[in-house]
Amino acid sequence: MAEPSGTARDPEAVSRFVEHFAAQLVEAGLPRMPARVFGALLASDTGILTSAQLGEQLKISPAAVSGAVRYLAQQRMVSREREPGSRRERYRVHGDQWYEALTNREAVIRRWEDALREGVTSLGAESPAGRRLAETLAFFEFVEKEIETMMERWRAHREERFGRG
Repeated sequence: MAEPSGTARDPEAVSRFVEHFAAQLVEAGLPRMPARVFGALLASDTGILTSAQLGEQLKISPAAVSGAVRYLAQQRMVSREREPGSRRERYRVHGDQWYEALTNREAVIRRWEDALREGVTSLGAESPAGRRLAETLAFFEFVEKEIETMMERWRAHREERFGRG
C-alpha cells in the first residue's frame, strides 16, 4: 500500500521492520497484535492509519485491529481520531509516544508504592518480609525520582535536537 507522502518504499522491507520491531516489543512484554499494530503505525510516514489499512498491511481481521488499538490506547501509545468528513476512525502514533507510555508507567509505579507501604505496615517493618517490601518500596521510589529527572532531561534534549514539538 502506498504511503500518502509519495515516498517510494519497499513494502517487503517495511513488513520486515514491522515484524522485527514487533518481536522486540513482544520480548519486552507487549502482546503480539498490539506490538504489530504499533510497529505498522510507527513505520508509516504519516503515523496515521485506518483500521482497513492496518488490516490490509498486517493481514489481520478488523476485530484484531480493534483489540490491538484498544490496548495501545489504554497504554497511551496511540490515539484514535475521526477521519475528517467521515465516521471512520483512524489511529495515530505520536512522536512522544514513548514519553506518554513512560508517564503512564509512573502512575502504575505510584500504585505499587502505595500497596508496598501498606504491606510494610501490615507485615511489620522489622519482619523479614516487611524489610524485603521496604527495600522494594525504596527501589520504586528511587526509580520514580529518576524517571522524573530523566524526562526533564529528555524534554530539553528533544527540543535541542528536534525543536519544539
